[in-house]
Amino acid sequence: MPLSKAIFYNIFSNKNKDIKSNAKTSFKRFWEIDLLRGIAIIMMIIFHLLYDLNYLNVYKLDLYSGFFLIFVHFIGICFFLLVGISLTLSYSKTKKTSAKKNLPLKYLKRGLKIFALGLLITFITWIYLDEGFVVFGVLHCIGISIIFAFPFLHFRYYNFLLGIVLVFIGLILRNYTFEFPWFVWLGFTPHGFYAVDHFPLLPWFGVVLIGIFLGNTLYQKHERIFRLRDFSGLKITRFLCFLGQNSLIIYLINQPILLTFVYLLFVV
Repeated sequence: MPLSKAIFYNIFSNKNKDIKSNAKTSFKRFWEIDLLRGIAIIMMIIFHLLYDLNYLNVYKLDLYSGFFLIFVHFIGICFFLLVGISLTLSYSKTKKTSAKKNLPLKYLKRGLKIFALGLLITFITWIYLDEGFVVFGVLHCIGISIIFAFPFLHFRYYNFLLGIVLVFIGLILRNYTFEFPWFVWLGFTPHGFYAVDHFPLLPWFGVVLIGIFLGNTLYQKHERIFRLRDFSGLKITRFLCFLGQNSLIIYLINQPILLTFVYLLFVV
């Protein structure tokens, strides 16, 4: 190879390597987010197992009062806060790689995809459950929250204030029932309504907004702005991060697997 060509090749090949290296550094995953999501997944699986034991009359538990009610709400809070934090990280990355005019469509598609999975769960539970099928559950709420959250992604303190207000309104609405069913997705619960999984926008979209506040406070320009000791190399951390990185598919398949396992082990 002629000397001039060799110099040209080395300059541009090294530049491309630097660009790829910088891209990887800029768009890295934050292991602590995956870790927390993985912990939330384990808590969810535990609750689903307890629900299945109760549903199949293997071991009777009151899952909707006392400790277990606090437990399931804590799981929900973890998931929805992480949705908000993850949206800020995704937004800080996406606005560097996509045209500004394409961003709303991107988040609309992402939200609709998750909402469609929620509709699939609605259909399956409508077929297999005698009562209490899922009308507006976790995935429905996350999908719509992703769409609604887009205009708020560049705010910080406004999200915290609005989030607190929406949570407060949602908690008040829980004390009332209404004659109409059309706004059950928003938090207006009709008389006699029951669903095994129900997460209306009020208060849960408020929790997402608080998560956006946390994300914009703790992570700026896709960089962590606080000190954190690196535990990402530990085996337990890698395992929990694996769960967190695959949380959606685990959410979709864990309940059928658990229900089948409990049925074959304790009922048949």
